[in-house]
Amino acid sequence: MSDVRIPAAPPPPPGSPKPFFLDSGTKRTLHFTEKEIQSSMSLLSPDALDLEYTRMMMGFVLFNPEPARILMVGLGGGSLPKFCHRYLARTEVEVIEIDPDVIALREAFMVPPDGERFQVIQADAARYLRDVEEHADVIFLDGYGVGGIPEPLCSAEFYADCFRALRENGMLVINFHLNHPDHHEYMDRVRASFGPSMFEVVDDDMTNSIVFACKGDLLDDPAATALTRPAAIPKDAWRQLMPTLRVIGATLVLR
Repeated sequence: MSDVRIPAAPPPPPGSPKPFFLDSGTKRTLHFTEKEIQSSMSLLSPDALDLEYTRMMMGFVLFNPEPARILMVGLGGGSLPKFCHRYLARTEVEVIEIDPDVIALREAFMVPPDGERFQVIQADAARYLRDVEEHADVIFLDGYGVGGIPEPLCSAEFYADCFRALRENGMLVINFHLNHPDHHEYMDRVRASFGPSMFEVVDDDMTNSIVFACKGDLLDDPAATALTRPAAIPKDAWRQLMPTLRVIGATLVLR
């Protein structure tokens, strides 16, 4: 599916913790350490978005409900890739993951096999995005390791590469930790590439900050606040997203 020459991913640094999963009742969670949950899946509904921040990241459907290609940085437990693959039937989903040990757990998290519309690529996302232009309609940044976002994935140069990799009216969606000491600096770096065409939504427990930044003026579309289900989004997906989309719509009204 990818039309990009894929640079080899560097090996994990010596001593890096290996990912593992834990089951508790009907939940399966991905970890690098026991204290930090990287991803969560319901064993009863493995394609559902179990964590609120993932539902917030799907807010891009208010502006573009049928993107041709989504590029995701960070596989984790595959929550967003699975949801998009299932419910966005005409969208290609391309996932960039640097850690082969994370990819090795894809079957445990019921991530679909590679195919015509879905591909997991082992690569360094910073290097990958440096080499593409007008490649995707939506880019998700949710690449975390122990201690937070790796520095190459939150530099000013990387956000500039994301801007170049988006098609016209493409959207960058970033998951930040709101309380990270460099959060405001990261926001300034995004703004340096995207200007004022961006906004932030914070989850209920004031932990995750989801930032939407657009290459173009799509954020100014008044239809986004109407919260009307697009024909491209199935009803069961819309029911999952609707409570969160109302929060995003209210944020847009105040923007």
